[in-house]
Amino acid sequence: MNSARLLAIGLVALATSACAQTLTAEPGPGTLASGAKVLVDDGTCPEGQIKQVTGGNNALGISRRRECVARSS
Repeated sequence: MNSARLLAIGLVALATSACAQTLTAEPGPGTLASGAKVLVDDGTCPEGQIKQVTGGNNALGISRRRECVARSS
């Protein structure tokens, strides 16, 4: 039973990571949920890196965050 649970958890984790989408431009204002992360390949980061954008919340005074992170293979 434990191995079946571990397999199920692993499959959910794999499916979640497979759903990650790389965009060519940042989502417009109000379209990225607070704390949600997307990868944006718009050429602004150095070679071997990609921009990761984390949604903010204007009502709480939390700005959208942008950072360059290593590309995963």
